[in-house]
Amino acid sequence: MSGTSVDAVDAALVAFHPDEKTQLICTHSLTLPTNLKTRIIAAQTDADTTIQEVCEQDVELSLLYASAVESLLVKAGVSASDVEAIGNHGQTLRHAPSGHHPFSLQIGDNHRLAELTGITVVGDFRRRDIAAGGQGAPLVPAFHRTLIDHAQTTAFLNVGGIANISVISPGKVTGFDTGPGNTLSDAFIRKHQQQAFDASGAWASEGYVNEGLLQRMLADPYFSRSAPKSTGQDYFNLAWLDNLDIEGIAPANTQRTLVELTARSAAEAIIASGCERVYLCGGGRHNNLLTERLRSLIAPIDIADTSALGIDADFMEATAFAWLAKQCIDRSVGNVPAVTGARSERVLGAIYPRTD
Repeated sequence: MSGTSVDAVDAALVAFHPDEKTQLICTHSLTLPTNLKTRIIAAQTDADTTIQEVCEQDVELSLLYASAVESLLVKAGVSASDVEAIGNHGQTLRHAPSGHHPFSLQIGDNHRLAELTGITVVGDFRRRDIAAGGQGAPLVPAFHRTLIDHAQTTAFLNVGGIANISVISPGKVTGFDTGPGNTLSDAFIRKHQQQAFDASGAWASEGYVNEGLLQRMLADPYFSRSAPKSTGQDYFNLAWLDNLDIEGIAPANTQRTLVELTARSAAEAIIASGCERVYLCGGGRHNNLLTERLRSLIAPIDIADTSALGIDADFMEATAFAWLAKQCIDRSVGNVPAVTGARSERVLGAIYPRTD
């Protein structure tokens, strides 16, 4: 998959055992070419993007996905014939589950991926849940509940382009997108520093939180809306930020405030969950400033890396979509209606068979 940060293709080789244990065997990450990344980001935010451009990106991504799969299997010493299926989330361009005609659009041609790899592909995971009245996101809470016992309330916080929380309690699973993760800070540093991301939050650490700007951010109706809810960078983007009267604020202070927005919106969700422990995953955990703020805001709640559960925190989402693919192949439920708002449980995904 390539996530909302649009930085790389993450591939994970995963085994699922009869005792329901998940084994992450091998991982591989393939950096997206700069030109393609720039075009994808433009397609996510520019209403003038042509159908021709979207279709070309669809094909280009499938070629990258196939290359990532090939490299992963070589690295693992595994034959394509030994792989039951590829779970391909694809690249989200638009996610609008609450509109008059709700939809979510992911690209990365699954037909071509099956042809190039010779492996059955499972993709298009979100649209069935949306068709059933749900948000189509977040989908990962269904997988998270398989990783832990349910004796105590535990949260998972994934900080990618968008941040989302899963809360696993005895007899109950909830979750939602808390708001922007890295997407705004990444976009802002690209504009002002020509850097892909703010490594360890170094630039943000040079600035100060502008409380007035932060309160304008938090006043956005998304943050007070009740779950089920989900969002994307087609909503939280530079145009959204520019509408918040940032002119005259030092760029480093705006960057610092963006990190604080992610930390406070996520911390509020964590505290409200009543959890005793949080497992952190996603690229945002590499931002030292962000993780320090999270620890401070939610203390004394414990934060641990999902590697403690045997899942590399950089590949949690890739592993989760392997699990969702397995669920689809087995005709088993993939969504949690309490999370997405769907009318009832659904098998998620479409199957693109290998050629025998």
